[in-house]
Amino acid sequence: MNKTLSHSKPALRPLCLALAATLLSACASTQAPIPISVPPQAATPVVSFAAVEAPVVQPTAAPMVVKPAPDTQLLEDSLNPGRKIDLDAPAVHADIWARLRQGFAMPELDNEGVRRAEFWYSERPDYVARMTERGSRYLFHIVEELEKRGMPTELALLPFVESAFVTDAKSRAKAVGMWQFMPATGRDFALKQNIFRDDRRDVLASTRAALDYLERLHRKFGDWHLALAAYNWGQGNVAKAIARNEKAGLATDYESLKMPDETRYYIPKLQAVKNIVGDPARYSLSLPKIANHPYFLSVKIDRDIDVDLAARLAEMELDEFKAFNPQMNKPVILSNGTSQLLLPFDNAGRFVTNLAEHRGQLASWTAWVVPKTMKPADAAKQVGMAEAQLRDINKIPPKMLVKSGSTLLVPRTAKRDQDVSEHLADNAAINLAPDVPPLKKLSYKTGKGESVATVAARYKLPASQVAQWNRVSTKATFKPGQLVTVYLAQLPPSPQQRVASSKKAPVQRPAKVGAARNPVAAKAG
Repeated sequence: MNKTLSHSKPALRPLCLALAATLLSACASTQAPIPISVPPQAATPVVSFAAVEAPVVQPTAAPMVVKPAPDTQLLEDSLNPGRKIDLDAPAVHADIWARLRQGFAMPELDNEGVRRAEFWYSERPDYVARMTERGSRYLFHIVEELEKRGMPTELALLPFVESAFVTDAKSRAKAVGMWQFMPATGRDFALKQNIFRDDRRDVLASTRAALDYLERLHRKFGDWHLALAAYNWGQGNVAKAIARNEKAGLATDYESLKMPDETRYYIPKLQAVKNIVGDPARYSLSLPKIANHPYFLSVKIDRDIDVDLAARLAEMELDEFKAFNPQMNKPVILSNGTSQLLLPFDNAGRFVTNLAEHRGQLASWTAWVVPKTMKPADAAKQVGMAEAQLRDINKIPPKMLVKSGSTLLVPRTAKRDQDVSEHLADNAAINLAPDVPPLKKLSYKTGKGESVATVAARYKLPASQVAQWNRVSTKATFKPGQLVTVYLAQLPPSPQQRVASSKKAPVQRPAKVGAARNPVAAKAG
């Protein structure tokens, strides 16, 4: 089995002055194109670099770097504003793996778990090849951020353990992204999660948040192994485990704490990846060569634009474009929420050119705030679209109402043609309610021996719901004469109604045989 993975970079072609001139020229379109800042005198526009996942593509040539044209302004790295990238500089041609190894600073771990993980990876060279190919797109960005913060570069390898560098990875516990943020933790670190986007999948935003979180954990525990255990298991759990050991007079280092098997094996896996990066030949593996410069450009936008149109303007397949911009939840990119597109070098240039030549609207979708609680069919009729389409694009399940104040994605019209506001782009939500008849309140005084369980059984309701309505626990009992409230779709009949319904209706006696003869037949007889 071939365990060697080759790797190639897209050519770094400077954008020419003609593109800048074309971009700045007026476009006779019904909607203004997205402007991109270009220095007036530059043959190469100052655009920012970023990193994001690309689909695995078979390389066709060895890695190469194309030099900027002589006497032109150098490209600028957005990770270090004001610092230009000289593609002739020796550091650019260095291997990022060597740079990463130089920053290793965490304590070594050597135990059976490490050896088990080393064996697991060494037996799966194809998996390692795919994982490192994906990771090659992000490592420059992550290493740069770690060095700026003075953090150990081993942490750049953590996404290998968390997600294998899959940007849209989702665990059974609902952790998302290459850094695997849970919803609440993501919100704590300003990763927006709404109907339009999930920043836990955003490469730049999630990396910033992950390093912020790891820095906080290291300050709290003063040890990188404990910080990593807390990243996986939760800082509260690690703090409790330390407190238990302190109370018992035991050591409080990572290997001395009692913890779940997943966390126990978590740091050995990271150590195994570190060992493989340190000496891949020892494990009969090889790593792709990764040049020491940014992988992608970021193109700023200030108008909403459809995802499929942006992909066409960048001359990319839709799935490939989405892989570079994985945070999008809807078929439109909102400039007030996502102010930049991440594109390979060549595609960034094509996007600039094609955008300047584009005529017509950029976005066919916008946001609409539901004025009152309504059925999806009524909402669809009001915005002029098919109910099935409204349900599909807004993920509305059957038998549900859309509550007042919810935000729906709807087609643009002449009356509804504005870009989505920053407030909605950051805070939009859809709230649903069951489409059932309104519940009716029933309050009555309980008899002897009644409890939440007996009331729930009588009315065929969940005990938890009865308990919630009456602000008691699910195991509570009621005193005789205590007022209890339930809500029902249909109230039971009152005692008077039950008495009335129990009265027998008059019984009609059958007529005697021959008494009800057919008059026509009788006459005929």
